[in-house]
Amino acid sequence: MKRREFIAALAATAALPATSAFAAADAHVLAVYKDPDCGCCSLWADAYRHAGYRVEIIDERDLISLKQKLGVPLDIQGCHTAVYRGQFLEGHVPIEAARMLENRNDLAGLVVPGMPAGSLGMGDDPSASYDVIAVGKDGKTAVFLEIRPKASP
Repeated sequence: MKRREFIAALAATAALPATSAFAAADAHVLAVYKDPDCGCCSLWADAYRHAGYRVEIIDERDLISLKQKLGVPLDIQGCHTAVYRGQFLEGHVPIEAARMLENRNDLAGLVVPGMPAGSLGMGDDPSASYDVIAVGKDGKTAVFLEIRPKASP
């Protein structure tokens, strides 16, 4: 193979999307892809950082393409997208759900659709009510965790 052909082949290979193309170099880093102008995404990432996760924030203008490549269903997409240990966290996924996901290799990720008021990063209100949706590697979805107001003592 000639030098010019080798360089062209190398450049073509680098352009191909890889499974880890959306993850930080270290799988144990929570890579958070967010719109540069979004503040709630940063609040959500800060909560994970305070919970002991290593967080890397990546400003991304084309979140739709990223979500498509990761397999996040269009009809339930959330605000920002994070990748951790090869799985995605879409939107305002609470920390307790992310910790539960760590033992579920059958799932591609978790989604909190939209931007529910009171969710983590959106006020973190204990009276918030919303669902966390699991996305299987086959694309099927189901309620993974119901977040409901905590009863008063």
